[in-house]
Amino acid sequence: MAKCEVCDKSVFFGRKIRITRSQISRRAKVKQRANVKRVKVIVDGTPKTMSVCTRCLKSGAVQRA
Repeated sequence: MAKCEVCDKSVFFGRKIRITRSQISRRAKVKQRANVKRVKVIVDGTPKTMSVCTRCLKSGAVQRA
């Protein structure tokens, strides 16, 4: 399973609610996965391939090689 190696973000759960004619007719559990990419990053001056979520990439938590 994909997991960010920087912030440990992985799978999170929620609920999907179907609303029909002003009634809540069905609730279903939904599993959502983080947007994790395999990228080359620089760690201690050497390039390394890591699984990093796009939020960490965008915020600059890691430096791409």
